[in-house]
Amino acid sequence: MSGALQEVDAVTAKSWLDQGKARLFDIREADEFHREHISGAQLIPRAKLEGWKPGQDETGTTIAVFHCSSGQRTREAGSQIQSCGYPEVYALKGGLAAWKSAGLTTELNRKAPISLQRQVQITAGSMVVIGLLLAWLVSPWFALLSGFVGAGLIFAGLSNTCALARILALMPYNRREISTTANSSPEAAAR
Repeated sequence: MSGALQEVDAVTAKSWLDQGKARLFDIREADEFHREHISGAQLIPRAKLEGWKPGQDETGTTIAVFHCSSGQRTREAGSQIQSCGYPEVYALKGGLAAWKSAGLTTELNRKAPISLQRQVQITAGSMVVIGLLLAWLVSPWFALLSGFVGAGLIFAGLSNTCALARILALMPYNRREISTTANSSPEAAAR
């Protein structure tokens, strides 16, 4: 089975959802989903797609539509998505951005923290600037802080693990319980 997914535009996907012909799956991270998502979408983060099979669909829905922010992550996960067990599998062309560009609504939670990725970028960038300022104003040894952060970012890119993201994920504002669907049931959240 090839990794390339068929794509569907936002208006057609919305029509399928309204008619009960399709289920919508969001493969972004939980923090992104919690901040903004399409009503009725079920969260299944990309990292958990391997071997994932959706629960029994009582409605007889045969179409699954997957999306991320822009469509890139969905395209990259094409072969994993195609093995989810649905007879017809599509990627939402252009992702959430295209959904909103088509004038379709989303559920937005302005109280949710910014995405973990942005938190890492802000924290790492701040640490580099602070290290350089301290090296210039106090002691050249503080340049090691900037070097340490740079080395950590290189390691994170090469290993696909980020210690700073793990630390930030432990912060109280990032530890809220996030349901996996917009209309979540306890059974769905446990999956």
